[in-house]
Amino acid sequence: MTTEAKLFILVAAAFIMNLPLGYLRQGARKFSFNWFLFVHLSIPFIIAIRISMGVSNWFIPLSVGSAVVGQLAGGRFRRPQAGG
Repeated sequence: MTTEAKLFILVAAAFIMNLPLGYLRQGARKFSFNWFLFVHLSIPFIIAIRISMGVSNWFIPLSVGSAVVGQLAGGRFRRPQAGG
């Protein structure tokens, strides 16, 4: 498998894992135990995927960024829409 394919899988997995977690985080009280749990729950899985695929440490910021975007997108699904 090429490095680009591994990187795509890692970034996609980080994003997809964080969609439901972002949705759940949006309903939790800020800085509560559940809020921290939903923010950090995917990290061990992302690390395991990165290590098992042999992806370099240089791509950690990209996977973290993808996880953050997944959290924000998932939270946006739960947020009430403005204006009606």
